[in-house]
Amino acid sequence: MHDLKALRADPDAFAAALARRGVTDAAASLLAADAARRAAETRAQEALARRNAASKEIGAAMAAKDHARAEALKAEVAGLKDEIAALEAAAREAGEAAESLLTRLPNLPAAEVPDGLDEHGNVEEMRWGTPRAFDFPAQEHDIIAARLGYDPEAAARIAGARFAVLKGPLARLQRALGQYMIDAQTGARGYTEVYGPLLVRAEAAFGTGQLPKMEEDVFKTTDGRYLIPTAEMSLTNLVAGEILDVAALPIRMTALTPCFRSEAGSAGRDTRGLIRQHQFEKCELVAICTPEQAEAEHAHMLASAEAILQALNLPYRRMLLCAGDMGFSARKTYDLEVWLPGQNAYREISSVSDCGQFQGRRMKATYRPRNHKGPLPAVNTLNGSGLAVGRTLVAVIENYQQADGSVIIPDVLRPYMAGIDRLIPA
Repeated sequence: MHDLKALRADPDAFAAALARRGVTDAAASLLAADAARRAAETRAQEALARRNAASKEIGAAMAAKDHARAEALKAEVAGLKDEIAALEAAAREAGEAAESLLTRLPNLPAAEVPDGLDEHGNVEEMRWGTPRAFDFPAQEHDIIAARLGYDPEAAARIAGARFAVLKGPLARLQRALGQYMIDAQTGARGYTEVYGPLLVRAEAAFGTGQLPKMEEDVFKTTDGRYLIPTAEMSLTNLVAGEILDVAALPIRMTALTPCFRSEAGSAGRDTRGLIRQHQFEKCELVAICTPEQAEAEHAHMLASAEAILQALNLPYRRMLLCAGDMGFSARKTYDLEVWLPGQNAYREISSVSDCGQFQGRRMKATYRPRNHKGPLPAVNTLNGSGLAVGRTLVAVIENYQQADGSVIIPDVLRPYMAGIDRLIPA
């Protein structure tokens, strides 16, 4: 959510920042609706003040036995009552219009975020690791996994497209990846593990920015709750409506959870394999801090996600997303893209975003600085994947595949695999 006071103070800068995200004319519409609301409220207050004054004058006119004036004042009061009601209705209508516009506007990009409206504007910052040189044709993960316990046909019979059934050691490898990630993030990286709801109310979905604009991307239950597309939704909302002591910040949280996404708008994309699923697991990272702490927290979160890729020895690159390619709530985002030799391409495996105070305002989550006077500032929030488990499984299968169709288990995962050091084709 945006600060209307800041918008009014510099509407041109606000409009220019939104234009970088491909949103035009919204700032002018929002300002017009806000101005109409304030004008109606001012006129209503003036009319109310006149009505109160006229009511007192009626008493004076009656005491002076000036019946003609008393009747004229009564008529004026009656007319003012109707005018006030109309002005209050107009203020409510304009306020609702402004609120509707405000809740649908994305966060403003940070100054250092590059221009661009899609992935072509993203900037590669670095690469880590050297893609393996294969002495046989590298295959895509779904072909390899089909011989290791991946059964998409069974999943389709049970649930339809974009679901998976994994069996035997392959299922254990997925579990090992998730367990390794949560252990790593709660260890040296300093995140506190949280077990939270997989279903949340609309207020929580609104707080992190999935509602109202992104509703088509989430699954909704018949009782009006939403399945989480990421644990960001439940973790970040743990501070909703709270006033935090600045001494308690930053707060770092992590959760390993199932996630659910409708994948609206992705028809025809990644229909094979495990890249784009309706149900998947992810190790989520969330930080709550002050704006002054945000840059350091962003760097820490990014390093925490990269540490998993490095421990698994998976080559990757870091991309700074352009203004038009970021998520709705983000002001600055880095994508980590892992190398997939079967596709001969880098594919996203984590997004790490600084959301500024955007979500804090939506959640009404504030903190109390030392020696502070005046309105309390909203908290700064950050979130990222550390990592997406299914996509990491894809990367391990493709990067560790062998000529005989087997897959070597990375060293850091072997303590979780009960002595299994290789997946063998059936």
